[in-house]
Amino acid sequence: MSKSKYLSGDSTAINEFLDRFDAFLFDCDGVLWSGDIVFEGVPETLNLLRAKVLTNTTSLPGKLCKYKGKKVIFVTNNSTKSRQDYLQKLTNLGIPASLDEVFGSSYSSAVYIARILNLPPTKRKVFVLGEAGIETELRAENVPFIGGTDPALRRDITPDDYRGLADGSLLDPEVGAVLVGLDFHYNYLKMATAFQYLRRGALFLATNVDSTLPNSNGFFPGAGAISIPLVHMMGGVQPTSFGKPSQAMMDAIEGKFKLDRARTCMVGDRLNTDIQFGIQGRLGGTLAVLTGVNKKEDWEVEGAPIVPQYYVDKLSDLRQSE
Repeated sequence: MSKSKYLSGDSTAINEFLDRFDAFLFDCDGVLWSGDIVFEGVPETLNLLRAKVLTNTTSLPGKLCKYKGKKVIFVTNNSTKSRQDYLQKLTNLGIPASLDEVFGSSYSSAVYIARILNLPPTKRKVFVLGEAGIETELRAENVPFIGGTDPALRRDITPDDYRGLADGSLLDPEVGAVLVGLDFHYNYLKMATAFQYLRRGALFLATNVDSTLPNSNGFFPGAGAISIPLVHMMGGVQPTSFGKPSQAMMDAIEGKFKLDRARTCMVGDRLNTDIQFGIQGRLGGTLAVLTGVNKKEDWEVEGAPIVPQYYVDKLSDLRQSE
C-alpha cells in the first residue's frame, strides 16, 4: 500500500513539495472554507503560492497568469452557484481571484453540452433539476433549458400531471437531455417529469454526484442525493457526470489552462472526488487537507483504494515553508 507523506510542521518537506508544482487545483468547501467561514490563514497561503517563482516558466501560458507565481485554480463541484457567484464569495472572504480562475461543475456541464455533446437540432433543450447557478452557465453558453428554478414546478403533483406526463402532452418534445444538480426545491413533480424525459430517450447528465455537501454546521445531502432516485428508476443507469472525479472536467481544465499535468497538484478534502480526480487525471501530486470530509484514518486502513500523495492538517500549514 502506498503511503501518504505528512507535511505539517516539516518546512524542508513543504519547500520540496512546493518546488514540484507550478499549478494547484483547489477544492473549495472543506479546504478554503466551511459554509461562510474562511479557514484561518487561507488568503495568506494562496498569496504565498502566487508569489512563488515558477520552477518551469514554460508550463503555463502568460496570458492566463494574472500573477507571476504559481497558478491557482478553484475547482468546485457545487452546482448551485455560477462562476460569478463563486468569484463574489471568494472576494467576500478575502481570497484574491479572477473569474478565469474559477471552474465549477455547472460551467463544466454547460461547456460540454454546448461545445462537445452536439444534441440534435430538434432536441437541443435541457430539462434542469437544480438551482440558478446551472441556469446562469447554460445561458452563457446559449443552451436552451426548462425546469430549474421555474416556480410552476414548486408544487404538489396533481391527477392532471400524472395523465399529462404519462401521455407526453405535458412534456416538451425538444428536450434531449436531463441535467441534475443540487436542487433545494426537489419534489415529486420534478422527479416524475425528469423520469419521463429519461424514459423517452433523453440523455442522463449530472453536474456532480457528491453524496454529501459540507457546511459549517456539518454535512447535508449533496447533488448525488438528487440523481440517485433517477438512477434507481432507470435500472441502475448512471448519469454522465461533469464534476470531480469526472475526467471530462479534467480535460476541460487542461484545455483551458494548458496545464502540464506532471507539475500540477490537486488539493482537496474528499477522497472519492478530489483525490481520485487528481489520481485518475495523472497529475503530478495530490494533497489532502483534514478540515473537511475525510480523515487520515480513511486512507491508512489496509487496502484503502484511494491514498493522497501528501496531506496536511490544514491548508495554512503550507506557510510553514516561509
